[in-house]
Parts: sequence; C-alpha cells; structure tokens
Amino acid sequence: MDADLLLALAIGYLLGSIPFGLVLTRLAGKGDVRAIGSGNIGATNVLRTGSKPLAALTLVLDCLKATAAILISRAVVGADADSFAAAGAMVGHLYPAWLRLRGGKGVATYLGVLIALLPGAALVYALVWLGLLLTIRISSVAGLTAAISAPITAAVLGEQALFPMLLGFTLLVLWKHRENILRLKAGTEPRIGGAELDRRPD
Repeated sequence: MDADLLLALAIGYLLGSIPFGLVLTRLAGKGDVRAIGSGNIGATNVLRTGSKPLAALTLVLDCLKATAAILISRAVVGADADSFAAAGAMVGHLYPAWLRLRGGKGVATYLGVLIALLPGAALVYALVWLGLLLTIRISSVAGLTAAISAPITAAVLGEQALFPMLLGFTLLVLWKHRENILRLKAGTEPRIGGAELDRRPD
C-alpha cells in the first residue's frame, strides 16, 4: 500500500480512536463511563451519568473527529486518500487499540464521515436520526435507520464510488448494534427519557 494512503489511514485511526465519552466523564468527575449502563463510551451511555451537556458534547466530538480526520488527511495527503482516512476514523472509533478494541457504536462518527465526504447524505442522515429520536425516542432505532440511509442516499445521488464503503460502514454499525437488535425483537429496548434507560444497556 502507498505510504500516503497508510498515513491517511493512521491519521483517521488516531483521531477516530479518541474516546471522548470516557475522557469527558472523567474530567467532569463522573467516573468511568464503562462502569455504568452498557459500558459503552458513546453519547447514549454518557447520558446515564445524568449530564445531558456531557452527552451532547460527546456526540458532537465523536462526529467531528471523523470530519477532522478526513480534512487533515486531505490537506496533508490529498483528496485521493479520503476513503482511507474515513475508514481509519470509523475503525478507530469502533475498535480503539487503547481500550482493548471496545469502542463506540459508530453512529455519530459515521455522520462526521458524511459531513466531509457527502454533505447531502449527511443532511438526510441527520434528519432521519434526529427525527426518530424526537418521535420514537429509541436511540438504537434512530441510529440504525440513519446508518441504513447513508448508502441508499449515496446511490440516489449517483455517488457510486462511495457506495461500497458506506455500505461497509453501515454493516459495521449494524454489527455493533446486534444486541440492540435482539432487544428490539424482544420488545425490551429502552427509550430515551424513560426510567428504564438508567438500568438497561444501550
């Protein structure tokens, strides 16, 4: 593999693997977010600390770290390496080496990738995600549906070159949500804002 592409992949992985949920909760004196709820480092589990601002900030930073990785890689290496930086950011978030490969579920980071690579798909993704969060109020349903929208939107927009990569990212997000999918089938998945969110995993 070309050295420039490896550099882009490394930039993406290093930025993507920053565990903002873990860092922010510790800095705020909330302890280790991995010790509560699902043990996940994402925004939904950060919400279980009782701090909505921390959860919101985690979501924003998990999103923007992917955007930053792609933009930095583009400036250093060139636009030809965008997909490698994007892949690095997603894999880094999902499987950070410093957390024994136990990362987040990728929904916010996926949005950050789309912001840099396909803004039209990012807009659809954000609208689907936010719309379902506000109506159904089940985090996993909102995130999964948004992730599924990404390759579909790419295909509709004629972005065939991005379709295989986005389909791969969607499958990764689905895999990371496999336990959520089982609970959805069983009717036991918690809703945001419900008392059950405090005691059940996301």
